[in-house]
Amino acid sequence: MAPSDAPAPSPPETGKRPWYRQLYFWVLTAIVTGVLTGWLWPSVGTGLEPVGTTFVAAIKMLITPIVFLTVVGGIGSVDSLGRVGRVGLKSLLYFQAGTLAALLVGLVAVNVFQPGAGVHAHPGDLQLQGDAREYVKSGEDQGWWHFLTDLVPDSAVGAFAEGNILQVIFFSVLFGVALKAVGPVGEPIVDGVHRLSAVVFKVLHYVMLAAPVGAFGAMAFTIGKYGISTLTSLGRLIGLFYGTSAFFVVVVLGTVTAALRINVFRLLRYLREEFVLVLGTSSSESALPRLMMKLEGLGIRRDIVGLTVPTGYSFNLDGSSLYLSLAAVYIAQATDTPLGIGQQLGLLAVMILTSKGSGGITGAGFIALAATLSTVGTVPAAGIMLIFGIDKFMSECRALTNLAGNSVATLVVARWEKALDIAYVNSVLHTGKPRPRPPAEQEREAEQEAEEERESPPVPQLRDV
Repeated sequence: MAPSDAPAPSPPETGKRPWYRQLYFWVLTAIVTGVLTGWLWPSVGTGLEPVGTTFVAAIKMLITPIVFLTVVGGIGSVDSLGRVGRVGLKSLLYFQAGTLAALLVGLVAVNVFQPGAGVHAHPGDLQLQGDAREYVKSGEDQGWWHFLTDLVPDSAVGAFAEGNILQVIFFSVLFGVALKAVGPVGEPIVDGVHRLSAVVFKVLHYVMLAAPVGAFGAMAFTIGKYGISTLTSLGRLIGLFYGTSAFFVVVVLGTVTAALRINVFRLLRYLREEFVLVLGTSSSESALPRLMMKLEGLGIRRDIVGLTVPTGYSFNLDGSSLYLSLAAVYIAQATDTPLGIGQQLGLLAVMILTSKGSGGITGAGFIALAATLSTVGTVPAAGIMLIFGIDKFMSECRALTNLAGNSVATLVVARWEKALDIAYVNSVLHTGKPRPRPPAEQEREAEQEAEEERESPPVPQLRDV
């Protein structure tokens, strides 16, 4: 079965319903209401924590089965296993380039604006407390190679139970490749995977109906516990981080999409519901399933979406990379720790490794930051207490930037694979909804896939193994 023929969940349609009946409007309303509730009645806001955490838990409940079904279904639908390896390699190459670009942008910004200058905090006066102490301990125990050693789960069931996306991807790829290798024996299973995907995405639709309630609870808790005043205490760093992230999305990612002849602002508008959901829940994972559906709605092959997007949540964290470089140098500035260009480049080299594989882990940003500072040793790790209080307010920006980066990464890999119809993508972005593809385009795709299949070596069947 060719990828274009594989049944897939229909992407959510936009543009038909009135604005007051669309998800993003209600989530935005819930966010504003949550901020007011947490500000005016802090005790009520903190008491609403279970509302937000329960909704995020419901989304995370579906992420691992959706990733498994999408990856396995995508691999099972391709004509050549070589295509799967090619997509994976190209994705990793782009992820490395994106991470390096984000780290460099962060380093330049923090050196130009120097938000930590004048703080003069003495490292000996900084005491690690509460969650910060645990994050630093986790970071100190975490080597730069952790994302490789953590790749293989202790058990397949354990990977799903713990919600470790990277381990689920590893198992899913092995399962999908084996399913393809056994030939006709596996075809009924592939068909069953596609049918099961439709059911799981329908469950996701039901869960998403509670998105405004979850966003309200999460935002009310954040403001109620940390207070709006926390936002102003380190306003220079927060403003710089948000401004640098906006620059990265609009200029850096915008340049990439412009090279593809795609308008980045139309892409952001097309994904507005996903961005608003991330803003309300402070978690990019909450939008992962819908993001995959939206990207398939742009005509991107399911195997490309299934491999690039989930893998990007561990290896393509542009927002987290910006945060790492900004926070590390800010701590050095605030504690009057001198850092030369060579030392900062050394930090960057370590951060390329420590930023990987931390998607979906609570306190991942702090753990990666602590691992970086502990590895280098030139910046006091206790300095993270200077930014611990505002980290929650920067997590939203990290998640939003990660979402934008993974969306663009999928478009780049699809283009690299010569599987991106620019005219069709721009039509969808302009109208806000997928349109039926002309028969001529479908015929050209079928001819290209048939040619690739003739050029590919035969897949070994069960009797050959």
